[in-house]
Amino acid sequence: MMTTNALRACFIEFFERYDHRFVASSSLVPASDPTLLFTNAGMVPFKETFLGREPRDYVRAVTSQRCVRAGGKHNDLENVGYTARHHTFFEMLGNFSFGDYFKREAIQRSWQFLTDELGLPPERLFVTVYEQDEEAADIWLSEIGIDSERFARIGAADNFWQMGDTGPCGPCSEIFYDHGPDVPGGPPGSPDEDGDRFVEVWNLVFMQYDRSEDGTLAALPSPSIDTGMGLERMAAVMQGTPDNYATDVFQHLISAGAGALGVTVDADNEASLKVIADHIRATAFLITDGVMPSKEGRGNVLRRIMRRALRHGYSLGTEEPFFYRLVPTLVELMGDAFPELARSQAQIESVVHQEEQRFAATLANGMRLLENAISAMDGTEIPGETVFKLYDTYGFPVDLTNDIARERGLSLDMAGFESQMTAQRERARAASQFNADAPTEVGDLTATDFLGYEQDQTRTQVIATLVDDEYVDALTPGQRGVVVLDATPFYGEAGGQVGDTGVIETADARFVVVDTQKRDGVYMHIGDVESGQFGVGDDVTATIDAERRRAIEQNHTATHLLHAALREILGTHVQQKGSLVAPDRLRFDFAHYAPVGQDEAARIEARVNEQIRANIPGEFEIMSYDAAIAQGALAFFDEKYGDTVRVVRFSDYSVELCGGTHVAASGTLGLATIADQRGVAAGVRRIEVVTGAEALAEQQRLAARQNRIAARLKATPDEIETKLDQTLAHNAELGAQLDAAKQKLAAGTSAELAADAQSIGDINLVAQHLEGADRQRLRETVDTLKQRLDNAVVVLGSASEGKVALTAGVADPERAGVAAGDLVNFVASQVGGKGGGRPDMAQAGGNQPEKLDDALAAVTAWIETNAVEA
Repeated sequence: MMTTNALRACFIEFFERYDHRFVASSSLVPASDPTLLFTNAGMVPFKETFLGREPRDYVRAVTSQRCVRAGGKHNDLENVGYTARHHTFFEMLGNFSFGDYFKREAIQRSWQFLTDELGLPPERLFVTVYEQDEEAADIWLSEIGIDSERFARIGAADNFWQMGDTGPCGPCSEIFYDHGPDVPGGPPGSPDEDGDRFVEVWNLVFMQYDRSEDGTLAALPSPSIDTGMGLERMAAVMQGTPDNYATDVFQHLISAGAGALGVTVDADNEASLKVIADHIRATAFLITDGVMPSKEGRGNVLRRIMRRALRHGYSLGTEEPFFYRLVPTLVELMGDAFPELARSQAQIESVVHQEEQRFAATLANGMRLLENAISAMDGTEIPGETVFKLYDTYGFPVDLTNDIARERGLSLDMAGFESQMTAQRERARAASQFNADAPTEVGDLTATDFLGYEQDQTRTQVIATLVDDEYVDALTPGQRGVVVLDATPFYGEAGGQVGDTGVIETADARFVVVDTQKRDGVYMHIGDVESGQFGVGDDVTATIDAERRRAIEQNHTATHLLHAALREILGTHVQQKGSLVAPDRLRFDFAHYAPVGQDEAARIEARVNEQIRANIPGEFEIMSYDAAIAQGALAFFDEKYGDTVRVVRFSDYSVELCGGTHVAASGTLGLATIADQRGVAAGVRRIEVVTGAEALAEQQRLAARQNRIAARLKATPDEIETKLDQTLAHNAELGAQLDAAKQKLAAGTSAELAADAQSIGDINLVAQHLEGADRQRLRETVDTLKQRLDNAVVVLGSASEGKVALTAGVADPERAGVAAGDLVNFVASQVGGKGGGRPDMAQAGGNQPEKLDDALAAVTAWIETNAVEA
C-alpha cells in the first residue's frame, strides 16, 4: 500500500525528473489575491504569473499546495463528515507550464505517471475533454490509445476553465478512476455521475485563450498548463478504497480522536470522528499561516471550523478539552512534508486549547436550549426565534444549529431568523451615534488636497459648510458645524490616527476645529464658530495644533516600531487587528495566541527603545503597490490598497504601507514605555504605549507605586521581592496544611461510604449524595472507594448553585457487567444532563439538583437489572 506521504513524494520526484522546479506550498492566506478568502486551488499562488504580471526564473513547476474550502464562494464545510470526499482542508498536487509545454506533453506525462509510475490499470481510467477540443481528443484517442468506451466529450460547464468573466481561460481534460461496479454511480456525463464509483482524480487545464468583455476568445501568445490532482482522492485510489476517510492519514487522526474522547470507532461515532479528523487539519494549518479565531473574516471561518469539531466532540460525550490533543498526531503525520507545521506545534496547541475552554460554556448552554426547543416542537422546523436567540444571546453559531438539525432530519426557519436579525440591525442603527457630528454623504465635492505632510498651516478656501448633515450658506457665531476646504494641513482620522484639531481663521472670523474626519477623500473639519461667520468662497488660514500633532506623530512612529518588535520577538504570525494613535498614547491590537509574558514585554520594550536611540531617519516614498511589496513593505491582505501607496520606512527594521504622519527621525520619541498589555478578545492582545513626556510621567508613576508598596511591606524598594517571597512561602505552608486536612476528610468520608456499601450479587455498590463536594473531591473519593471495595461500582453526586456534578467509577467493568459511562448517563438523564467517559471512570452534569437524591436511589434497581443479568 502506498502511503499518502509516499504518494506526495512520488509525484514531486516524477516531475522533478522532467525539469519542473519544486515550489513549496504557499500560505493559506493568499498573498497576491485579496479577492480570495483562502487559497482554494493549486494555481492560486501562480495567478499573477499566468496573467503575465509576475515573471519567474523557471517555466515549469511542481507543487503540493495546501488549500481550504470553508468560506465564501468555495465552501464545503457542511458536507464534511457526510460524504466520502469533501474536506475543509486538502492538498492539491499540480504540475505547471508557463508558456513552455502544452497539451501533448501534459497529457503524456499524466498518463505516464498514473499507469507507469503508480501502476494503475488503464481499463480503470476514464477521460473527458471539452466537447469542442478536437486537439486534446485526438491526443487521447490516437496517441495515448484510450479506449473510446472510456472517453467522453463534455460541455463547458464541467470542462472549460476560466479565471474570471474576462481574462485567461481554456478547455480542460479530466481523468477519472473507476472504483468498480460494487460502488454505486455512473461515468461522467451520465445521470448517475454524482455517485462514488467514478471519482475525478486529475484535471488538466489548457490555458490557451483570453476572453474579452464581449465574450470573444483570442489565442494567448504563450499557452500554459495548470493541473490539479487531489492528494486525498488519489491516496484513496492507491489504498483501494472509495472513501478518503479510510486512508492512512485520516485513519490515524480518527483513531487519535477516538482515543482523546474515550470512545470506540463504530458506525454510531463515525460521522463525528470524520468531522473532527478533517477539522483538525484545517485548524492547524490556518493557525500555522497566521489566522486566529475571531469574530470577523478568516478568523471567523476558523472559529466556525473549530466549534463544529468541538460540538461533535460534545455529542460523543465529552465536556473536557480534547481537540488540541490531536495536534501531535497531525504533526507526526504531516510535519515532515510541512516543517512549518512542526515549528508551530506549541502555538497551535495553545490556541486550540484556549478556544475549547472559551467555547465550553457556550456549547453547554446552547445545547440545553436547543434540546428543550426541539422537545417542545410539533413539526420539523426549528423556529427562527429560537435560532436567533441561540445566536444572539448564547453566541451559538447558526451553522452549528443547522448541523444538529440536519442530523435529526429537521430544518431551520431561516426566514424567521433573518427577520429577527433585520430587527436587531435596525435597533443598533437607531442607537448608534458614532461620528454623529460628521456628515456621511459628501455629494459632488472634490477630494481635498492634503498638505499636512509638509505644512502645519496653509492659505486655502472654503468650498462647503454644513450643519446637521445639511449644506448651508454660512456658519454663524455659536454654531457647531463642518467646514470643507479646498486644501488642508489637517489630518482626517484614518488608519488608527486620530484627526487633527486647530483653528480656521479670517481677519474677522475664527472657527475652532475639534476633530477632522475623512469621507471618500473629502476632509470634514468639525468644530464651532467662535466669532464671525464662514461661507463658501471665503479665503482662510488653516492652522493645526502643532504641539498635539507632534505628539501624535511620535506615537504613530512608535506604533510601527512596536509592530516590528512584536513580529521579531513573538513571531511573524503577529498581525495588526486595530490601533489608536492619539496624542497621549498609542493602542495596538494584534493577533497572538497566548498572553505576552513579562520577559517578552521587557524584550519588546527594550527593542523599540534601541531603535529610538539609533535615531533612524524616516523615509517616505510614493510608489506602486507591487513595487512596495517587492521591497518588503508590510501589508495585510484583508486591507484594500490602491495601485499607488505610501511607504513609511525606518531603515529595514520597519517598512509599512501607511498614509499617516510620522516624525522625521526615531530619536524624536525620546522614550517608549509599555503602560498596559492584556487580552481583549479570543486570540487578540492589546498593548498600550506612551512616548516622550508621557513615558517619563509613566516611569515616575511606577516608581511612586513601588515606593508605596515597599512602605506597606515595611521594606525598602530593593527588599520588596524578598518580603513577597517570605509571605508567599508562609501562605504555601498554610495551603499545604489545608490540603492535608481535606485529604483526611476525604479518607474519613470514603471509610464511611465503604461501610454503607450495598451488596448486589458480588458487586459492592455505593450511590450517594456528597454535600458540598466539588468535582475533584468526587473523583478522589470514587478512586479511593474503587481501591477499598472488591468489585466496586460507585456513583457520587453533589449539587451547587443549581448545577449537578456526577462521577461514576467501576473497578472492573467486565466483571461487573456495567460501564461507568452507562451508569453516569442513567443518573444524569434524570437530573437534566448527560455525560460520558471511559468504562472505568465517567463524569456528567445536570441542571435539576432537586431530583438528585431520587436519581441516586434508583441506581440499585438499575444495577440489579443491568449488571447482575449481564
